[in-house]
Amino acid sequence: MAIQRMDNVGIVVENLDTAIAFFTEFGLTLEGRMPIEGEWAGRVTGVRDQRVEIAMMRTPDGHSRLELSRFDAPAIAGDHRTSPVNSLGYLRVMFAVDDLDDTLARLEKHGAKVVDEVVNYRDVYRLCYIRGPEGILIGLAQPLGKQA
Repeated sequence: MAIQRMDNVGIVVENLDTAIAFFTEFGLTLEGRMPIEGEWAGRVTGVRDQRVEIAMMRTPDGHSRLELSRFDAPAIAGDHRTSPVNSLGYLRVMFAVDDLDDTLARLEKHGAKVVDEVVNYRDVYRLCYIRGPEGILIGLAQPLGKQA
């Protein structure tokens, strides 16, 4: 038995509207938005009595999704949104883009900032990390003509 695919990556945010606007500008499509609560949800996540609103965002190729979540209850347990990349845990999602400069210009309007600089990796990729809304760490990779 093998996995079929990676279905989604979850990101918890404080402001769901801001996160949806950012990822929409980035090129993802909002598939749906809904509240999640009830004893079944707590049994899945281990967080009992949760009340959360989620937004499911689909990538342009239709193969992957981001699940954006805003918790109304219980209170947020921890915050590592602005932790550096060498911290333990899930810290970033990497996206392939066709035009890194255009992507950066569009996302800057939504508060995105390049972490350090855009680099050329062996003429295979132009790469950078950005901090998006609420400090979320996102990797961007623009494939170039030469393949390693």
